Amino acid sequence: MAAKAVRATQRVRAPRIGFASLGCAKALVDSERILTTLRAEGYQIDPSYEQADLVIVNTCGFIGPAIDESLDAIQEALEHNGRVIVTGCLGARPERIRERHPRVLEVTGPHDYAAVLSAVHKHLPPRHDPFLDLVPPQGIRLTPRHYAYLKISEGCNNSCSFCIIPALRGRLASRRIDQVLREAEQLVTAGVKELLVISQDTSAYGVDLRYASAPWRDRVYQTRLTDLAEALGSLGAWVRLHYVYPYPHVDELIPLMAEGRVLPYLDIPFQHGSSAVLRRMRRPAHAEDVLARIAQWRRLCPDLTLRSTFIVGFPGETEAQFTELLQWLRAAELDRVGCFKYSPVEGAAANELGAHVPPAVQAERYERFMECAAEISAARLRRRIGTRVRVLVDTVNTKGAVARSAAEAPEIDGVVRIAGPTRVQPGDWMDVEVLDSDVYDLHARAVNPGP
Repeated sequence: MAAKAVRATQRVRAPRIGFASLGCAKALVDSERILTTLRAEGYQIDPSYEQADLVIVNTCGFIGPAIDESLDAIQEALEHNGRVIVTGCLGARPERIRERHPRVLEVTGPHDYAAVLSAVHKHLPPRHDPFLDLVPPQGIRLTPRHYAYLKISEGCNNSCSFCIIPALRGRLASRRIDQVLREAEQLVTAGVKELLVISQDTSAYGVDLRYASAPWRDRVYQTRLTDLAEALGSLGAWVRLHYVYPYPHVDELIPLMAEGRVLPYLDIPFQHGSSAVLRRMRRPAHAEDVLARIAQWRRLCPDLTLRSTFIVGFPGETEAQFTELLQWLRAAELDRVGCFKYSPVEGAAANELGAHVPPAVQAERYERFMECAAEISAARLRRRIGTRVRVLVDTVNTKGAVARSAAEAPEIDGVVRIAGPTRVQPGDWMDVEVLDSDVYDLHARAVNPGP
């Protein structure tokens, strides 16, 4: 007993890390990797800045409002803790951070995990006990247990005039397909039921590796999107594809969706419907061709859900070009749509285009765009009334459950609201009948109340 007492007194409280993760899902994956490694090294993750020994802020540095939010988050961490390490996209411009917050301990750039860990070790050395510090097999994740983001590459080779992601995160760097598949398999084994495939340009996956081949399970796959989708589809989980640029080979994914191998869902950042605006954006400028392809996709896979994002008020956008965008949107009948008013990004080529659209005009066009998108969304959701669908439950409360079908991605799309008592838990499957709809959500009843 005395020996045990001595060992207990010799133990020192594990160092505690506070964490803030801002920005997109790709940054969220970066945060998960950092947290997983820190946890494996014996650090505790503390939700309170005040109780933490050090705080890491993973920033976004894409557009002006995101930069402001990141700088405010750093300020909050400094006020409540005082010992702050900054990483992420805004870290690619450390002078911007130190000008506002000279007291930060260290600044590292995006997806530079080694530099983040080195900074933590410098200012808060680890005290690791492998017999006490356990990490779950799927690592530390910031999403619910039943879904996870699967990042397949870093960086981007595109040169869109409104974007500085290549300058922040570098050129395309794909992960080899066997590495991605092993991670996906581990996640599914740990209980993940939905894999959300993300990158900056998912369609370009593997081009930098010249589509290198690698073995997984009992066959060889190429590091390319179609092979990845096919292999992921064998794991028994939902597979949802995000940030898919409409390159020609995307057509190869539609049969896999029609067969149920991957979810019939494509997140494609179209950005605009006017060829003239798309050329100024340095995007593929064949909007008419895309409409024809959308029609063909839906003929092959009638259940296909399409989501996209658009920019209104881009420099030089005329009223006629904005009207062309609305006409394109009505013709495309996209299911889920997001919209941003153009915001100048420091270092972006679009800043030099001139003829910037006044904020009041941007706001007016935004409202008109969202009204149009809402009408389309409501009409398409009404078509689903009376159908039976399988859903994945996200939350449960006394009023019922909130779930998603194959047509809804977490956080960015609508939901399926199921009224009444159920026996389900988050992460359970349910079969439901759609009874009603509104602009963005479906309302349903349980066909089976749960396990």
